[in-house]
Amino acid sequence: MTLTDLPAGFRDEEQRGYVRRVIHDRLADDRDQQECRYLMRFWWQLGMTYQEVTLDQLRANLGEGALRLVEELIDAVRTSPEAIDDWVDAVEGALPVVHDRGFEEARTWPGGKPRPTP
Repeated sequence: MTLTDLPAGFRDEEQRGYVRRVIHDRLADDRDQQECRYLMRFWWQLGMTYQEVTLDQLRANLGEGALRLVEELIDAVRTSPEAIDDWVDAVEGALPVVHDRGFEEARTWPGGKPRPTP
């Protein structure tokens, strides 16, 4: 199933941006690189009218929890901007912000000592 209709389902660019931040901040966990990669492809799809990722690819590469939330978002986008707001509220209420280990590692030397600033 194509997901190229999704960009048209948002109230405005602000709502789309907020949903993308929720995906990035609460769903895309870099501990599972494959799942993170496909969540970010979906993140990109929300703003593109060409096909970046398919629902079949998401089903093959996302874990059960992330897939459920993505499918709920797809349904919300195809329903109404208010349904999107409800999805955002539910996800923000249920999931913490993902801890970005990659950024943290880039700021330290091996052994955990802070990297000197130039």
